[in-house]
Order: sequence, then C-alpha cells, then structure tokens
Amino acid sequence: MTATTVDRKLVEQIVRRTLLLRTAAGGARSNLVVSISARHVHLTDAHVETLFGAGRTLAPMRPLYQDGFYAAEETVMLVGPRRRMLPSVRILGPTRRQTQVELAFTDGISLGIDLPVRPSGQIDGTPGCVLVGPKGVVELAEGVIRAERHVHMNTRDAAYYGVRTGDRMDLKVHSTCSAILQDLLVRADETSKLEVHLDTDEANAADLDHAVGVELLRSDGAVARRGVV
Repeated sequence: MTATTVDRKLVEQIVRRTLLLRTAAGGARSNLVVSISARHVHLTDAHVETLFGAGRTLAPMRPLYQDGFYAAEETVMLVGPRRRMLPSVRILGPTRRQTQVELAFTDGISLGIDLPVRPSGQIDGTPGCVLVGPKGVVELAEGVIRAERHVHMNTRDAAYYGVRTGDRMDLKVHSTCSAILQDLLVRADETSKLEVHLDTDEANAADLDHAVGVELLRSDGAVARRGVV
C-alpha cells in the first residue's frame, strides 16, 4: 500500500519561503519570514553512500532561506510499518552527524507511525523506518519525528524581542483561518536569519498561503521588547 497525496506545490516543495511581511503591527520586525517545511530527510555521510553509492555526495538543487542549507537533488523511498510507504522524500543538506526524518502528523497517520514532537536532533527513543535508495537500504532504529515548531533568529533579533535560546514565542497568523500558533521554540545564534518553520499541517490549518499578515509575540503577549538578552 502506498501512502501518497494530491500533487500540490505545498507538499512537494520541501522548504519554501512563504511570507516576507513588512508589518507595522506593534513594532514587529520587518524581515520576518515564515516558511513551510514539508516532509524531508537529513542524512549522515555514511548513509548517503549506502543509499546512493560509494563516494557519492549530495547534489544541491536549490538553496534554502538559511545560508548554507539546501534541498538536494536526491530523494529516497520511506517505508513504515506494514510496508506503507512514501515513494519520494527529499533530502536536505548539508549532511549531519545523525540521520533524521521529519514528517507532518498526517504523514505519520498514512505510514502508521506514532510521531513524537521533538526539537531537531533530539531523536533518542523515537520510532524508526526504512530508507530505500537506488544503491542500497538503510534501516533506522530511531530518528523519525514531527519537528517542533520553532523560530530561527540571530542575537540581534533575540535582543529586539527580549528572548534567548530555549524561550517560547507565539505566531499570530491573520488569514481566512486566523490562528495563534503557540510555543515556538526560540533558536538564536550569531548568524541565523529571522525565520519561523511550520510543517504542512500547521500551515494548512492557518491558511498560511492566503495570510495578509503575521506577528511574532513573546508568550507573555508582548510583540517586541528592546533590550539586552
């Protein structure tokens, strides 16, 4: 049985830049980007060679919004319990120290996998799956998650909002299905651009494609606070 969906750009584009909104609401940052992350895979160097052949490296297809990251040309088949499968799941680069599969909740239902919500990289005790490439197969004992919604920012943005890494923020979406998505995990460093990552289920629920504005708020309700983190 193959778990497939209607061929829509929303699902097939792995991570795409959705909104670059310049809003004056509450002093919100003018460079806030909200991106939709569809299902994808991160691989180790060893697993790239197992799946695609000795000496193979990932071939960048298009850059992502964060500098140095890209959607690769390569895809794999993902096989879940009872042989349910997704035939073509995009790989994102660069490679990592651990292989990780990120799916939306509805993908998990289709595959028969009970997806835990985890921050990227925290895969201990998570379900596994089988990855099938043109040259080989990788059986993962763990590593399949629903990525926790989060916001990337640099330290200047963090100071503007009055937050730091590990804090929580909310995203208010103004659309035909306006919603507040709570508890985005803050991931701040020296170089990241200000970008919220949502999965396809979250974006669809808020009708993000037709949003006329977004606001990033601290969990205490403040839109922004200038100050030193």
